[in-house]
Amino acid sequence: MAFARQAVIAHVVYSPEVLHPVEVGADQETHLVGWLSKRLGASLKVPQLNALGYQLVGGRLLPGNRGPVAQFMFQDGNGQRLTLYVRSGAGDNAETAFRYTQERGVSVFYWIDGRFGYALSGEIDKAELLRVARVVYQQLNP
Repeated sequence: MAFARQAVIAHVVYSPEVLHPVEVGADQETHLVGWLSKRLGASLKVPQLNALGYQLVGGRLLPGNRGPVAQFMFQDGNGQRLTLYVRSGAGDNAETAFRYTQERGVSVFYWIDGRFGYALSGEIDKAELLRVARVVYQQLNP
């Protein structure tokens, strides 16, 4: 639960930003993924959510309880933002189970898969967030 709370806090802090929502913009996606992969010590991928109406805004490096964390931000045509919070070192959990929580008006689906922990956050309803979370999971685990 602490992991999901950290994801919510990061979402609440950065998603409203107009000028500086991310450290590295989507126009430098290759650099962004390489940099965050190096910092987390594991190869990261960015899900492509264009088919769902969400474009990559970019990402940033954040501190976490267990070391560096990556945050990727997406935005739809109405300005609605979602963030994907990713940490490595989650352990060797072979089972993936989506868990849901809501805090500060932000809905979060979070899960652990292999070495990574993921939390997808947004100020959207549970059903829509689950639809996006399923696509994220499928793309990150082909």
